[in-house]
Amino acid sequence: MELIFPDRMTAADFLRSYWQKKPLLLPGAVRDFNCPLGPEELAGLACEPEIESRIVIQNGGHRPWEVRYGPFKEASFARLPASHWTLLVQDVDKHVDEVGTLLDAFTFLPDWRLDDIMISYAADQGSVGPHIDEYDVFLLQASGRRRWRIHTRPVPESDYIPELQLRILPEFEAQQEWLLEPGDMLYLPPRVAHWGIAEGDDCMTCSIGFRAPDYHEMAADWCDDIIRRQVPEGRYTDGELKPQSHRGEITRESLSNVDRLLESLLQQDEASRARWFGRFITEPKPHLQVSPRSETLTEADFTRRCMRQPALLRNNWSRFAYIRGDSGVDYLYSNGQEYPLPAELGGFLTLIGDHRRLAQDRLHPWLDIPDCRTLLTRLYNAGHLRFDDE
Repeated sequence: MELIFPDRMTAADFLRSYWQKKPLLLPGAVRDFNCPLGPEELAGLACEPEIESRIVIQNGGHRPWEVRYGPFKEASFARLPASHWTLLVQDVDKHVDEVGTLLDAFTFLPDWRLDDIMISYAADQGSVGPHIDEYDVFLLQASGRRRWRIHTRPVPESDYIPELQLRILPEFEAQQEWLLEPGDMLYLPPRVAHWGIAEGDDCMTCSIGFRAPDYHEMAADWCDDIIRRQVPEGRYTDGELKPQSHRGEITRESLSNVDRLLESLLQQDEASRARWFGRFITEPKPHLQVSPRSETLTEADFTRRCMRQPALLRNNWSRFAYIRGDSGVDYLYSNGQEYPLPAELGGFLTLIGDHRRLAQDRLHPWLDIPDCRTLLTRLYNAGHLRFDDE
């Protein structure tokens, strides 16, 4: 699947001029696109307890907007009004293989930045209200029609309708608007205010969202990682203490001592910081943890079975990334776990890190190498890989 940019634009042109800078309409972005799910299948997913879903209703109660959270029952949909409501289902790519193939259109962006594909169904005039997202998003019209209105003016952090479960803007004056038909796509950078309203029934939209951890989350995880991995046991000391005139004062000398101590404890070389980031950025959402297999395979059994399979597939719930090391060792990351690999096997690392489907003709030559067999077996037993017939 390929993303078609307008006016002969290349992926490099898009990244240079639009990515995280300004919106872009991509008419006919996905040629001959057919949504793998219909409204009934999407509603079925919303009834599953392990899948995040919600329904947003405009003027649905005492407040101008109401949100209901899944899992739902079939009867929940029969009680909905004829218009002005939207069903949203998160992480559909993790549960429906055909939806996950949409990600193949975004190979010009790093996998570790991708978050999920959310699919929404809206009745006529259905929307989730005017709002902003803190991350990049591509909005692909899957069926029906939706009118998008946007503005790029700064939105204050506190500028939301109070006492709502949704962060909806109280005022919205559009600067631009487009009517999207099936196959059309709209790219929005972070914090661009937007409001998409369905025109007619059977409006379905695929939202391809990108992971953007906030500063607090990153800093907290990095500090926790340093504490776990490199801060030694010990206590504050001040062997050079001198008599002081005011016993309640924290002196400059003491503060300098604290500064030196913290600087020494929090020092981290670039390679260690890179390895932390590989673990951090591949950590999945709490409800999408991959469980190890209850019945594991030995390396020999795995290899024999692998030789009979047309392909080895990545678990849809697994997040893969890799880093080229500087000391003869590279690192593969999957769901926060680190797997070292000799740097001379860089071609193998690229194969498993860049591809969600490993065809046998490409995988077969690597099965003769012990380090490759061992890593594949570990990934399989950990639940991150599966055979084509599973």
